[in-house]
Amino acid sequence: MIESGEVGPKSETKARTRRLVDDFGWDKNDAQKIWTFGPDSTGPNVVVDTTKQAQFLNEIQDSIESAFQWVTREGPLTEDNIRGIRWNLNDVVLHADAIHRGAGQIMPTARKAMFAAELAGEVRLW
Repeated sequence: MIESGEVGPKSETKARTRRLVDDFGWDKNDAQKIWTFGPDSTGPNVVVDTTKQAQFLNEIQDSIESAFQWVTREGPLTEDNIRGIRWNLNDVVLHADAIHRGAGQIMPTARKAMFAAELAGEVRLW
């Protein structure tokens, strides 16, 4: 549905949320907190913010999205596009000093965590 354009970054948020909840059993809050699609901001992969009151998320969102775009363009094994994966951001503990929350610290860490999650994950059919 993402590739056909029925659900995706260009669809209206309320309609996308309703479709994900009704057709795929997503939690309503998760469906409303999709950060980005990938690769190239239109692909069949998503990052969902499932955190509860994490601090400084707005400061690292761009770095997480950039790392996600990189990961979905170049997978960990074949360096080919990734398809059909949902990454949930469950918890974040960030340093209090803003200098330690820059792209140079966040992007490599997020990229490695996404690769590890992909390699350790299991296949599921929806």
